[in-house]
Amino acid sequence: MTSSDKPDHVADTADTPAAPTGVAAMEWAAAAADPQYRAAVVDLLGALAYGELAAFERLADDAKLAPTLEDKAELAKMASAEFHHFERLRDRLAGIGEEPTVAMEPFVAAYEGFHKQTAPSDWLEGLVKAYVGDSIASDFYREVAVRLDSDTRALVLAVLDDTGHGGFAVEKVRAAIDADPRVGGRLALWARRLMGEALSQSQRVVADRDALSTMLVGGVADGFDLAEVGRMFSRITEAHTKRMAALGLAA
Repeated sequence: MTSSDKPDHVADTADTPAAPTGVAAMEWAAAAADPQYRAAVVDLLGALAYGELAAFERLADDAKLAPTLEDKAELAKMASAEFHHFERLRDRLAGIGEEPTVAMEPFVAAYEGFHKQTAPSDWLEGLVKAYVGDSIASDFYREVAVRLDSDTRALVLAVLDDTGHGGFAVEKVRAAIDADPRVGGRLALWARRLMGEALSQSQRVVADRDALSTMLVGGVADGFDLAEVGRMFSRITEAHTKRMAALGLAA
């Protein structure tokens, strides 16, 4: 994803990791013996793959709006990194016997719907969208990753590595607010809208995919229970508030 600042709870957990149990302690070959788990992972990888492809396209478009050649070059570099992430996911799907385009197809409408509803009107709104929207998605996938088999978990975490967009967006947005404080109010409203749309879309995607939703609520592997799903979205919201502060915006 284009910006993957880790929320605090992920970092805290990494300091004192619990020993993996259940599916999280397995490799893919053993875990995939459960057809429902396999279907959930294919959904997850398909959603991630299309998200990375869409991020590549969006960054390439954002580069056209960049005010300087230096900015264009930076965004082009980030777009290249996103496409590399897409390639890794595509190759993984093919490697486990799945057609990548088939795995991605169920998620096209949701992604396109989100981008249609949140089309930025200028360069700064595009930066905030990538920073806020992609970070929310990254938080969600990290939450899910801790319950995946070791092979899939390693891949998911690798493709969520920050491509540099987070720091780039913070620097540019803060500079714009310093130059004209009125910009802050407009971008804060925009970011709140993005937050609502991103959470709504992610919840709809999960609800529409039976295997994925079953995994999240504990029916497959070591999923979340319903109460933990609520806590997960609360943690994602808290991480969003911290990112807004980093941008110099009110959540």
